[in-house]
Amino acid sequence: MINGNLKATYASDERVLNNSYKQAFVYGMMVVLALFAAFANDYMILIACKMGILLIAVVGVNILTGYTGLVSLGHGAFVAIGAYAVTILDNGLAGIIPEQILFFVIVPLAVAITALIGILVGLPSLRVKGLYLAVATLAANFIVIFLIEQDAFAPWTGGVVGVDTPDANLLGWVLDTNREMFILIAVVAFVSLLAAQNLIRTRIGRAFIAIRDRDYSAEILGISLLRYKLTSFALSAAYCGLAGAMFAFFYSRILPEQFELDLSLELVAALIVGGMGRTMGPVFGVMVIVMMPEVIKVFAAYFTGGDASSARYISPLQEIAFGLLLVFFLLKEPLGINQITDRILRAANRWPFARG
Repeated sequence: MINGNLKATYASDERVLNNSYKQAFVYGMMVVLALFAAFANDYMILIACKMGILLIAVVGVNILTGYTGLVSLGHGAFVAIGAYAVTILDNGLAGIIPEQILFFVIVPLAVAITALIGILVGLPSLRVKGLYLAVATLAANFIVIFLIEQDAFAPWTGGVVGVDTPDANLLGWVLDTNREMFILIAVVAFVSLLAAQNLIRTRIGRAFIAIRDRDYSAEILGISLLRYKLTSFALSAAYCGLAGAMFAFFYSRILPEQFELDLSLELVAALIVGGMGRTMGPVFGVMVIVMMPEVIKVFAAYFTGGDASSARYISPLQEIAFGLLLVFFLLKEPLGINQITDRILRAANRWPFARG
């Protein structure tokens, strides 16, 4: 019964490569990424790595908010937990586990730890939803950052001054450059996106969608709200924990201020702009959110002639553009850029290139 109308509604989203234009786009992007890794300059590689890390986290937010309908403003805390867990585990297990395989031990452990904490944070979702749940997750974000900064945990977290992070060691291959890290982050981001897409095609994914559309009806049909809401929180937190692990390996030092409210809002904003509950939504959203400040910098430098004093105007301009972008998509295109691209691709597939 659940798979009836919902299956028809989301069939097009299940099959990511459901026409030749989408197939050409995906295969083309794979070629572009390979060429990008080989020929892009260091600054472009830096931006691409940021996009990849953010994408992994936004995919996790999409599972919770886009597919399950549970609003969270605290996922920056899960990214922080993943980053600090990897660093602490690396320091604690170094010398006990061979360095060549340490990466393959500490990353799954960090993801598992983040998922367990995600379950704890998700407990209020059993009683509240909407704005009240958003406030509860927001409080969790502040609590996690507060604990990281405390002197009691400073031997592990470094407190407000942060802590140095390890290099990724893949079976003896130490990734100590941004270009090498880009390869790892791109692979992890692609696998994460593919795994999330396939998750929605399973019974668990169907349950998430049913809860989002009408949780009381889903419960009547035999879907356990307790089980699936907490599962959604765990999976979403796990994705953010994985993003945090990549964050720690990418940056040489992590600080609590990197994971404050701004990061949580950025994750939600990327999902809104890209399209909630859609496979490619996080991809489009992350591209816009990360590239928007860079575009503003370019325009500001062009119109001011590179005047150094103009830098003080860039940050306010970014915040204004950020807010206007959110307002535009919330009012004019709630389904985000993904919906716009879908309409363009469907039109192109019908005319004038449609097969007879």
